[in-house]
Amino acid sequence: MPRGRQLAPLTITAADRAQLEEVANSTSMPPTVVLRARMILASSEGLTNSDVARQVGASPQAVGKWRKRYLGGGIEGLRDEPRPGRPRTFDDEKVTRVINRALQEKPADGTHWSTHSMAAAEGVSASTVSRWFRLYGVKPHQAKTVELAADPLFIEKVRDITGLYLNPPDHAMVLCVDRESQSQALDRTQPPRPKDLGSVEGYTHDNLRYGKTTLFAALDIATGKEVDQCKARHRQEEFLAFLRLIDREVPADLDVHLVLDNSATHEHAAVKQWLAERPRFHVHRTPPYSSWLREVERWFGLLGEKALTRGRNRSVPELVDQIKAITEGHNELAKPFVWAATTQSIVDKIKGRSETGH
Repeated sequence: MPRGRQLAPLTITAADRAQLEEVANSTSMPPTVVLRARMILASSEGLTNSDVARQVGASPQAVGKWRKRYLGGGIEGLRDEPRPGRPRTFDDEKVTRVINRALQEKPADGTHWSTHSMAAAEGVSASTVSRWFRLYGVKPHQAKTVELAADPLFIEKVRDITGLYLNPPDHAMVLCVDRESQSQALDRTQPPRPKDLGSVEGYTHDNLRYGKTTLFAALDIATGKEVDQCKARHRQEEFLAFLRLIDREVPADLDVHLVLDNSATHEHAAVKQWLAERPRFHVHRTPPYSSWLREVERWFGLLGEKALTRGRNRSVPELVDQIKAITEGHNELAKPFVWAATTQSIVDKIKGRSETGH
């Protein structure tokens, strides 16, 4: 007859299981977080705390603790408790309330919020509201909103990726990968006005469109060099072709760490299978709505600034040739982009630990 207290059944939703499996198989997230994910996955199989402890290499007391924490708070409950120190000025709930209110509500005396009206309504300073609006891309005065992502592993993912940028692993190449699906071949309806003393080059406000291409790009964090490939579409087939190009370009004796977003193309079963069959590839997912974590976005901006914004191309092949020429020129003189933000500085800014953000 079984002895001891009967354990409460532990069930995991499909969404939680996907997140927990990603963390449990990670080679770069904090070992304590990985261990907790493995505890919960093993516990969901109906094992006792002792059996789980033997399986994952922990104590039964630790398994019981994190099992209880998961039952009480889900994945969010697996995070560490706040450490001693100066208390935060505002908690997560306050930040979320302000952002959601800006996105979903209107003030009683107007059509949109300003930083000052929101500050008065919520009892915080206008500078704090302004900082939160900038961090989440909320621009009520432009009638533009963004969805606030509620990723329970946001801090862990930020720590993982900033760690790659600031202290990349040995014998490995870190590549930030993304696509730009709106690279258009454009020409102006009239020739540009040439530059002259006292005047700048002028362009008509309208243009002629000759098609577009999808630009897949991988930025080498250590060198600033860039690998790209233009495709007509951006399905999983095209992304797999780009991954094969990366596999050929990166020396065989190096591991490959890919920083990817959570787009459907990157999450496709065929892509996951291809990556699973190549153990030297390690995937690091950015949280939703966190394009500022992807350094390759800086390359897209530089490419647009150097050529695409003022470029004149009468066909997609012309555009592709121009992108190729710019990439080759960039790689000859490439320098790495400087990433200065630490995990703590990002968390401090987002969660408002101080009025100045320091």
